[in-house]
Amino acid sequence: MAAAQGQFSDHSNGTEGTGSAEGGSVPSAFRTAVEALRSARLRPGIEIEPTPPPKRLAPYAYALEAAVVDGEDDLADGRLILLHDPAGHEAWQGVFRLVTLVRAELEPEMAADPLLPEVCWSWLTGALEARGLSYGEAGGTVTRAGSYYFGGLAERRPATQIEIRASWTPREGRAGVPDTAAHLAAWCDLLCQIAGLPPATPGPLQGPAEAGSGAGVVSLPQRRGPQAS
Repeated sequence: MAAAQGQFSDHSNGTEGTGSAEGGSVPSAFRTAVEALRSARLRPGIEIEPTPPPKRLAPYAYALEAAVVDGEDDLADGRLILLHDPAGHEAWQGVFRLVTLVRAELEPEMAADPLLPEVCWSWLTGALEARGLSYGEAGGTVTRAGSYYFGGLAERRPATQIEIRASWTPREGRAGVPDTAAHLAAWCDLLCQIAGLPPATPGPLQGPAEAGSGAGVVSLPQRRGPQAS
């Protein structure tokens, strides 16, 4: 499957580029980090595509929106944003930052677990650690919200949605660029876990897709995606 074709966004001057190698306004470290995201090969069942990034969080930003799909049902969805500030950011303790929102509807038995927020947070940290990723300054929230239906909707059963909002600083590797492909794969592991799918065995993240291999970055159907802030 084809890799994502997205846009680099230089919000320091309000302009956007096509993501080509032409033009010197976008730092090479950011270009390399984004290209790794665009070329990552992910497990089947995940549909993912670029989405417009926020404009006020960092001078440079790139965002992906994803859903775990079973037939026509979305089991979980989320957004992952890569931020870059070449001057560094005191709160990040680095020049790159990953920001995410992940959400899913839960089965009643799971939703009733009093330890659910702690468990969901451990899914995030565990997904990063399972792929051997170093990170710092992690923080976030886990929110559990219940919906109850009345009147003409009374036949619907109560529903509970879990939402994880988090951010962390990926440790930089060669040439000051973090392994964003591995962080994306770990994030997809989290997305699948919150959707109720079994863990995937870590494998190759980049390179041309082979027959029967994991899905690439493909287009989502028209749908209203989550909003990360």
